[in-house]
Parts: sequence; C-alpha cells; structure tokens
Amino acid sequence: MERRSLGAAALAVGAVGLGCMPMSWAYSASQQRGDRALRAVHAALDAGVDLLDTADMYGPFTNELLVGRALKGRRAEAFVSTKCGLLVGDQHIVANGRPGYVRRACDASLRRLQTDVIDLYQLHRADPEVPVEETWGAMAELVSAGKVRALGLCAVGARASRRSGARTHDGTIRQLERVQQVFPVSAVQAELSVWSPQALESLLPWCAARGVGFLAAMPLGNGYLTGTLTPGQGFEPEDLRARHPRFTAEMMAANQPLVVGLRRVAERHGATPAQVALAWVLHQGPQVVPVPGTKREDWAVENAGASGLALTEHDLAEIDRLPAPRESWD
Repeated sequence: MERRSLGAAALAVGAVGLGCMPMSWAYSASQQRGDRALRAVHAALDAGVDLLDTADMYGPFTNELLVGRALKGRRAEAFVSTKCGLLVGDQHIVANGRPGYVRRACDASLRRLQTDVIDLYQLHRADPEVPVEETWGAMAELVSAGKVRALGLCAVGARASRRSGARTHDGTIRQLERVQQVFPVSAVQAELSVWSPQALESLLPWCAARGVGFLAAMPLGNGYLTGTLTPGQGFEPEDLRARHPRFTAEMMAANQPLVVGLRRVAERHGATPAQVALAWVLHQGPQVVPVPGTKREDWAVENAGASGLALTEHDLAEIDRLPAPRESWD
C-alpha cells in the first residue's frame, strides 16, 4: 500500500487507516462480544493498513482494550492513534483538558493498549474551562517523556458563520494557530467525504500549507456512501444513526443521487461505491489519510483496496457534478 507522511514528525502510515470505534461503541452493544473485531484488525494489518484509530471515550475504554488485544504479537506492524479530552457520563459527554488529567489519561491508555508508546495522541475536544495552550503543553510533555511520538487535534464539525450562514472551520483553525505556537501539530482529524466536503474550504488548505497531516473521519458518511443502506431502514437503538438527522428516511432518500453517482463510477473500474468514495478522499491531497470505520474483516480489506484505485479526471469531474449533499438544515 502507498505510504503517506503525517506532519512535522514525518511519520509514515498506510494511505488508508482503520477506524476502530464501530467495533465496540456507538453502533451496536452486541459488538463487544466475540473475536469478529479482532479478525477485522488482523485483516486490515495483513492488507497493509497500519493506522488504527481509537479513543479512550469509546466504550468508554473498551475500544482501547480491544485494540490492545488485537495487537498482541503485532504491535510493530501498527501505528496506534488514540485520543483524550472527553469524559463519558450517564447523560452527558464533557471535556476535560486539565493537565493532570491529560497525564493520567495517557498512562491509562498505554496500559489498555498494552504498549510503551502511542504513535499519535490527539486532543478529542478542547475544554472551554482550560486554555488550550495548557492542555497542549501537557500533551507536549508526554512527547518529551517518550510516551507519545506526535500530537494531533480533532476538529469539531464545521459550524455556520453568523455573518454568511456558510459552514466553516474557523474556530478549529484559531485553535490550531494557538497550539501550533506551543508544539507542532502533526495531524488534524475532521470529517471529509463526498457527503461532507466542508473541510476543503479552509481546514484542509490550512493543513496543506503547513505540512500537517489530515485524517479524514467518516469518509464513507457513517456507511451511507457504501450503497449498502436503504432509505427508511431501521437501526438498532444503540446505533448513533438511529438518532442522526442525516439518517431519517427523508434525508437518506434525498441523498441517493450521491450513491448512484459513486456506483456508476465504480462500475467502470470494477470497484465498489465505498472504494470510489475513499479514492476521492485520497485524491484531495498527499497528506490526506481516510480512516473508515468498520467491524467486518471483508469491509476492512475492501477499504484497503481503495488505495490502488486511480480515479481519472473524467471520474473526478463526474463526482464533482453530483448534486450537493442535502442536510437536515437545508
């Protein structure tokens, strides 16, 4: 698989990563049982996927434990990315960016992951009660201590501008400018897909201009762009899509032209809509690494295959001409 470089630390990773969250959190409570997820991780590693993305809040904690189990005897093959900064309660998820908490969280993640070092440690969300420079400074100390190799920041979804109404990442860019003064940002993780291209406006150009890697979260639109979901289908109560406005029957039906267009391109290449969607993300820049989440080994292998799919200029133009994605706020 093609290798790509992340940021100032120049860390090389496979062009397609693996999002581990669906294996034990946010999609189905039943996923915490059995070895299915372990097989998915191993299949991804065998296919050249080495960036495994998790977080302490997934579960909470169960996802890191799962990744730690999966990497027994295979740690050297993997690039482990995890996150801190969010606490999961019974009713709410709250941010915690206090330096003491960051240090304790890192040590706990290292134990769960059964490793001596985290390759990429990401701030999941900034704490509004703590200057982000203080949180980032504590994370930088972890690099100096040899517990972490590089730092990243997760971007909150694009927000509507009060002036124009357009959705922008201006708030995230301001955060990035502040923490960059403390310690280099190696990667930014934010949503990017054919369905959600907002990062192309300002966030991705910011990263490209500074040599910062970009981890494309939800590059398959929470599974919608795979073409395997049908409008009006039900989701398990634990599945985040059961409550997501994108996955109402109306919105899924309205966005079917995106899937139809991806399938049309895929048929010309003997590929799948998911592979075309990932190849489109890969085309957005040499520092972009899509991180599709899955719990199935066959889909992990299919996603890895997108790294070898070369879209033509005709393909890209056809995708660009697809109808603009519909959102619940349209």
